[in-house]
Amino acid sequence: MKTILTLSVLGLLFVSQSALASEQNSVTANNESGQLDGRYFDGPYLFYKKGSEQETRDKQHASWICDSTLLTTEINEQQLHRPSNCGELPEPVLNHDAKLVHPDIYTGVKKIVALSDVHGQYDVLIHLLKKQKIIDQNSDWAFGDGHMVMTGDMFDRGHLINEVLWFMYKLDRQASKAGGKLHLLMGNHEQMVMRGDLRYVNERYQTTEKLLNRTYDELYDNSSEIGQWLRSKNTLVKINDSLFLHGGISNEWIERGLNLKKANRLYRANVDKSKEEIRQDPLLNFLFFGNGPTWFRGYFKPDFDENELDKILAYFQVKRVVVGHTSQEQVLGLFDNKVLAIDSSIKNGNSGEILLMKEGHLIRGLYNGERIGL
Repeated sequence: MKTILTLSVLGLLFVSQSALASEQNSVTANNESGQLDGRYFDGPYLFYKKGSEQETRDKQHASWICDSTLLTTEINEQQLHRPSNCGELPEPVLNHDAKLVHPDIYTGVKKIVALSDVHGQYDVLIHLLKKQKIIDQNSDWAFGDGHMVMTGDMFDRGHLINEVLWFMYKLDRQASKAGGKLHLLMGNHEQMVMRGDLRYVNERYQTTEKLLNRTYDELYDNSSEIGQWLRSKNTLVKINDSLFLHGGISNEWIERGLNLKKANRLYRANVDKSKEEIRQDPLLNFLFFGNGPTWFRGYFKPDFDENELDKILAYFQVKRVVVGHTSQEQVLGLFDNKVLAIDSSIKNGNSGEILLMKEGHLIRGLYNGERIGL
């Protein structure tokens, strides 16, 4: 039974963001403002009281912003139900395994799809994945035992961040159930939001901040369902003979003698530290800034030495590095496909591509559903 409470009886908050149109009311979303004909819709978000997650799991409430009013609904058996007349906000099923830390090396994977830098462009993401049959017409996982890699930057710029996050949260559960895997890697914009650098947050979320009485970074802090889920994720992953990450690997990684396990552990342990704290530690300063894996753009500079790339590939024992971060007009292969650039400018909200790997073939998956060898 669905119970709707007003702002005065919030208790535990669980709210998520969205500004999608209600088909029943036949209104269309204004993509610039994230509103429905001038009205504001967002949700859900879930927050746990510190130290009491298990105690309160059966007593949670999901919070929603419906027509600029904050409402909450009870969570029944891990299923979220939005209030009536609240647009088409996500109605996720909570995943008990969402916060588990998973390995960062995989072998024997038969098929892989990868994309990057969605930046809140939910509609483009859904269209692209449907056309390429990665998801079905209900936006559910359809890639079987394949692995999907998102190499970071879901946050910032766009106006449907929360929709993207809850969608990926759903795919994480569905992929595992089907024998596949979702690898949600952290990019520099995830790191920025978590440490409170909010320069690139879409202005529509000022309304959410006000109604929830939380800053944007607090909407996804370690007390939130989505925040805990994100903080369990890797920043780099090796699948078969390919290394996936957001920015790139510089020679400094080799000089420091780093490995995936150590780097991923350090990212998870320090992502909430301030910029000043990180700067004080030389190793953390490298990992989180400059020539580190989430910021490096060296492969795209005209003076980059391919011999340096060969050393990096040999160090990781891979054939290629797959990166986002540096925007292109399409999925692009550099240095005879030793570097695959998969930031296809989805962030602009017009189009995008995915990278497909199957049976040794590298394929561009186009926005219209076509596929072209790379």
